[in-house]
Amino acid sequence: MRDKVDALQKKRIDILTATPLFAGISPDILADMLNCLQPKLSTHPKNSFIAVEGEPFFGLGILLTGEAVVVKENMAGTRSVLTVLNQGSMFGEMIAFSTRTAWPASVFAQSECTAVFLPPQKITGTCPRACDGHNQMVRNMLRIVSERALLLNRKVEYLTIKSLRTKIVTYLLEQYKSQGKTTFVLPLKRNDLADFLNVSRTALSRELGRLRSEGLIDFFRSSLKILDMESLKEFIE
Repeated sequence: MRDKVDALQKKRIDILTATPLFAGISPDILADMLNCLQPKLSTHPKNSFIAVEGEPFFGLGILLTGEAVVVKENMAGTRSVLTVLNQGSMFGEMIAFSTRTAWPASVFAQSECTAVFLPPQKITGTCPRACDGHNQMVRNMLRIVSERALLLNRKVEYLTIKSLRTKIVTYLLEQYKSQGKTTFVLPLKRNDLADFLNVSRTALSRELGRLRSEGLIDFFRSSLKILDMESLKEFIE
């Protein structure tokens, strides 16, 4: 039993070591740091909330297993997907060091998930054990918050694009640039992509179908291939 627990703990440390928050920190050093950070581990079944908008904030989260989405609802109850979370993804970083005390958005488990939560004061506070790597973690945290702010700014930019086709083409070209190939797997499911672009799923599917019938793209399930790059680029010029 002890060996099984140690193996599970090692697997979790390996996952955390690969995350941006602990970049440049070895597994051995991270193991010592966790004694100071005092993380809380929680498991969540599929189709349940990991965190709920408006409820008290209880720590910066990192997803160890499963897939989840960060969602926000407006006063009319319309849901908008802010981002998709996979193994190693962080959430709650934008509020962790603010004066707000409640979750600004909900985190919904799309599959069974395991998450670890870190108290913000343990991240920025002085380490009583003088752990190696703590300063590196703080630098990583500053970089992460800056990058998240840029991502949110990109989300706002999508909202300002009026044409549905231009929104879709812009998103596809960004995925091509990010993944470096004309055939790629869309990171968002169809419903989530519609929420991200702030359009209906029906309209999204219809427009994707038109792009395929025009010979600009082809797709099967979540896999998509750009067939005519130059014609797509004309829509965003």
